[in-house]
Amino acid sequence: MKKQIYKWIFENLMGWKIEGNFDEEIKKCILIVMPHTSWHDFYIAIICRGALGVDINWVGKKELFRFPFGYFFKYFGGTPLDRAGGLNKVESIVNIFNSKEIFRLGISPEGTRKKVEQLKTGFYYIALHANVPVIPVSLNFEKKIVEFGKPFYTTGNLDSDLLSLNKHFVNAKGKIPENDYKFP
Repeated sequence: MKKQIYKWIFENLMGWKIEGNFDEEIKKCILIVMPHTSWHDFYIAIICRGALGVDINWVGKKELFRFPFGYFFKYFGGTPLDRAGGLNKVESIVNIFNSKEIFRLGISPEGTRKKVEQLKTGFYYIALHANVPVIPVSLNFEKKIVEFGKPFYTTGNLDSDLLSLNKHFVNAKGKIPENDYKFP
């Protein structure tokens, strides 16, 4: 019932649609969601997640998950990131993947809503070391479409793999298009 409510809100009230398929059989993956140019991206993604009816996670520093907001953030897929023991973010997130049976991590590789000249590559190395597929997801505000691409595994050749990703995002327009990342 909850999925139908989210889907109705997403499609009928907001006028958005989902294209491509998200394979629910994929239990672990990284969904890279682009372009990330506005705070609107977050609620679009949350409502899309509800319309799909699958758990998609995000990570935040563990301090965010304290009372009273912890329950709220966890309900919407949040997972606390504990970097104790000197681990960097990539290692910490790989450990989360290794400790869970189901973990689908949504990440915006721009790392900010502002215009960037270079993507943060942490998502790539998390996928490589956790041996999970990357699924490109574009938010196209111009056409009001969230499009899921085909999953692929990183090869270890960052430049080549980023070129492959470019094909999925080339036509996507963010809420603030002048802040869209342009692949080289």
